[in-house]
Amino acid sequence: MMNKEDMAYLIQGYMQNTLSDAERQTFINEALTEENRELYQEVAASLLEDSPDLAPFDEKLWPLFHQVLIADKPSLQIASKTNPAARRLPSIRKWGWAAAVVLLAASSFLLLKRFANDGTQNRSPSAIAQDFPPGRNGAVLTLANGRNIVLDSLENGMVAHQSGADVVLKNGELAYDKTAATPDEPEFNTMTTPKGRQYQLTLPDGTKVWLNSASSIRFPTAFIGKERRVDIHGEAYFEVAKNAGMPFRVRVGDDMEIEVLGTHFNVNAYENENTYRTTLLEGRVKVTAFPDNSYRGAASGVIAPGQQAAMSRNAGITVLNNADINKTMAWKNGLFNFEGATLEEVMKQLERWYDIEVIYENGIPDIAFDGKMTKDIPLAGLLVMLEKSKVHFRLEGRKLVVLP
Repeated sequence: MMNKEDMAYLIQGYMQNTLSDAERQTFINEALTEENRELYQEVAASLLEDSPDLAPFDEKLWPLFHQVLIADKPSLQIASKTNPAARRLPSIRKWGWAAAVVLLAASSFLLLKRFANDGTQNRSPSAIAQDFPPGRNGAVLTLANGRNIVLDSLENGMVAHQSGADVVLKNGELAYDKTAATPDEPEFNTMTTPKGRQYQLTLPDGTKVWLNSASSIRFPTAFIGKERRVDIHGEAYFEVAKNAGMPFRVRVGDDMEIEVLGTHFNVNAYENENTYRTTLLEGRVKVTAFPDNSYRGAASGVIAPGQQAAMSRNAGITVLNNADINKTMAWKNGLFNFEGATLEEVMKQLERWYDIEVIYENGIPDIAFDGKMTKDIPLAGLLVMLEKSKVHFRLEGRKLVVLP
């Protein structure tokens, strides 16, 4: 069992990058074990409170780095497609959350310090970290009359009255409660989530919708007639209220339509993606593609739970069996799931969640990822992972430039 003095020496040495190779190995193999977990947590907390060497990790900055989730993977790993064994990050699952705090925070500080000293960045580490916070709950509601309501900071209560429904906000979710009067012609509202925001909505029929960042949904304030129809852009997860007499249809621009009776499914249809993906969790849906923006001659596919309909704008519908449901639903569950993702795919997620722009200075590096992380860490935490994997980049304001 390690004593407090040795533990403190190793933690401080790791943070300050003064350990020898042998001491670093001791820190990883002996200090960060289940046997020493309580001691480690006690010493780390004491250092955070008392040591002037840890001044950068003040009470405002430190909590930003404590939510590292490894799930069922030992680490977030990054490997070249052509050499899968390359660029693997060290495992941190056995260390527990407290070890992840120190390692991620220490590495983040070193990385941010380098950015601050760069000719293109003259800000303090804390300022840089605060510039790139993770996304959060928020959206803009556009009413039928064109009025925009920012939902991020509104308190619970009535937001508006629209034809056929009272619009009510409760604990970060928006709901359309039916009124007694049924309108002859419904009004249409649109909910939009900017980059760095996501939101939950209950439609007038009771259907629940989760809207991912950089997405939108247009819907009537009351469903009347023979069908229920909404239009989306971006990504959304639906739990559709059952009503066999009134089919539910989701239209994605002029590209495709999804028809359901009552089901749970996810639609990923960002305009900058090559493929639109509809993944079914429960029920049954029919996905129809509209070639050349026309209903005629449309390709279609019916999918069952666990399947995914992949629509390429040039190749129509392909039904894939054994869809990775956990990866599909990661965004809704507060996770980044990078398993099998390319660097380009990862960067598109970061662009939407952190409201940044990614630029490739000389082509896109051929890198594949493997692992999961929570989405509630600042961008600095993820940049640490890239830095450790030898992915080179620089920050220019809100632009992340990936270097060759």
